[in-house]
Amino acid sequence: MSTAQSQERLGSGAMFDGIASRYDLLNRIISFGIDKSWRRRASAALALSDKGARVLDVATGTADLAIEIATSHASVEVVGVDPSAKMLEVASAKIGARGLSRSIELEIGEAEKLPFPDGSFEGVTIAFGIRNVADRPRGLREMKRVTKPGGKVVVLELSEPKPGVMGSLARVHVHRVVPFVGGLLSGKKEYGYLQASIAAFPPAETFCKMMEEAGLVNVTATPLTMGVAHLYVGEAPASDEQAAP
Repeated sequence: MSTAQSQERLGSGAMFDGIASRYDLLNRIISFGIDKSWRRRASAALALSDKGARVLDVATGTADLAIEIATSHASVEVVGVDPSAKMLEVASAKIGARGLSRSIELEIGEAEKLPFPDGSFEGVTIAFGIRNVADRPRGLREMKRVTKPGGKVVVLELSEPKPGVMGSLARVHVHRVVPFVGGLLSGKKEYGYLQASIAAFPPAETFCKMMEEAGLVNVTATPLTMGVAHLYVGEAPASDEQAAP
């Protein structure tokens, strides 16, 4: 099996089924809790003005971002989709414990084949999931397709840290500490995939171009925490606005 095939398998819903029960604990430990502030930034980037808005959270996982959106935006309905049934089981329990079952709906689904009509949502998000989408251009086109004109597509993703002393420390953390701690605590070797998939993810300017080629406009990229993560925001063009094919 080739490296590309192996990484695709490791990034599948089946892989996340195997680590679902400790996914949240591992994320908190590995990121020192900083991922919570990143999700707040992603939620705010939706810039929702309609209190009755619907938001789609792609690759919702255990629904951390969906929960953040639902709790920070009054009267917003969030639909979370993910290919991992076990992750959605954990998500459902968290949503119920927070009394958000009326605000968040969960469905099995993949980014490349979103089961929704065109223009169904005022905004679409994906946090730490675009790396695992086998066909990223198609996934981005689907996210743009289901977003209403003027709505935001917000992508939060890990990335190679910036150069420099602090960046070097961050790279050691991402390349060495993350796979080791993840494997130690979860008992799963798949956390080695995290480092490999971050290293393989395109630079910010390349990914911005990919978003534009998917038809999004006004695309921006904001580095977070020494470039350990990036917040990408694009906009679905108005019906009379020309966008890239």
